[in-house]
Amino acid sequence: MLIREFCAENFTDIPRVAQAGVERIELCDNLAIGGTTPSYGVIAQTADYLKEYQTLLAVMIRPRSGDFVYNSHELKIMETDILKAVEAGAQTLVFGALTDDNEIDTEAMNTLVIASQGVPVTFHMAFDALKDPFSAIDLLADAGIEKILTHGSLLTKAVNTKKTAEYVNYANGRLDFIIGGGVTAENKEELAKAAGTNFVHGTKII
Repeated sequence: MLIREFCAENFTDIPRVAQAGVERIELCDNLAIGGTTPSYGVIAQTADYLKEYQTLLAVMIRPRSGDFVYNSHELKIMETDILKAVEAGAQTLVFGALTDDNEIDTEAMNTLVIASQGVPVTFHMAFDALKDPFSAIDLLADAGIEKILTHGSLLTKAVNTKKTAEYVNYANGRLDFIIGGGVTAENKEELAKAAGTNFVHGTKII
């Protein structure tokens, strides 16, 4: 079964896509800059609305645009946002943290995963900036990360299904991959099949 994750900016499109039967929603703000953490009110209203539907609510935790290297103050902001998102009804959390060398910031990730209180975590498209994505898959799988959201390419490029298929094969079921980047209602099945995954993501998938 193909699992569609609609990327929603605030509450505006939530009723439409929920009524259309979308399986997952990733809720964020400021899509024009790659997405940031939505407000508590938006998360709470979305979670309340989705109680009538079989739609899982994922919430992005990202304090600003730009890179994914965070200082101690930004990490405290992210911790607080995680706690509030869970309180508001988030069923999955979406975040990532890197070092200056474009590697997984394991200390930051451990802190944020602990703050998540067992709520499943998706590592977002910071993955596409990594120097060694295969080693990162090992680290993320060992840390209990459930999914990775990826273009399989640079963030500015459309989804690279060949590269994503390599990731899927390497992971060997230890975690799942969600593909994004140019995925639409028309091409979602073809791209998912080529990438070897059942999860697709985007603003035009439904």
